[in-house]
Amino acid sequence: MSQVTKRALEQSLKNLLLKKPLTKITINDIAEDCGINRMTFYYHFKDIYDLVEWSCLEDARRALDEKKTYETWQQGFLQIFEAVQENRPFIMNVYRCVHAEQVEKYLQPLVDRLLLDVINEEVGTMKVRDEDKQFIAQVYSYIFIGLMLDWIKDDMREDPRQIVDRLAKLIRGSMSAALSRFQF
Repeated sequence: MSQVTKRALEQSLKNLLLKKPLTKITINDIAEDCGINRMTFYYHFKDIYDLVEWSCLEDARRALDEKKTYETWQQGFLQIFEAVQENRPFIMNVYRCVHAEQVEKYLQPLVDRLLLDVINEEVGTMKVRDEDKQFIAQVYSYIFIGLMLDWIKDDMREDPRQIVDRLAKLIRGSMSAALSRFQF
């Protein structure tokens, strides 16, 4: 039941964001749109930004399901772009109302997880320390998130497929090469 209520709250927030900016939406607005009382909202989320964060993470998590291997990272990254595009009014409103650092904070754990899964597959029999794998993931994560934030800032005009294709060309083979340089 908890997930159903959270999804209903998420949908209410997204409905309201079509009508007004995030900074003008209250918990009462969300509760009323959802048909629940305020205390039910607080049972699930501490504030509106907690709901926004949960919503962003859930959308991205759903987009990434089963796309966490070296062969499928491009598809996973493309699906994050597509999920953002599908939720354009929501994302643009959130982007304009909170700092870019906050959006980056929402994206970071997802991208890190995707990249660590890819790195762990790519490492194969190489002996690479976990902290070095995390460092490599962090560097690639900055690239991915930077591209995503620039794309959002540019009003999502460029075709995400072109971005992902160009990125794939740029980094092809580089992850394996980086891992080999960190072998011990």
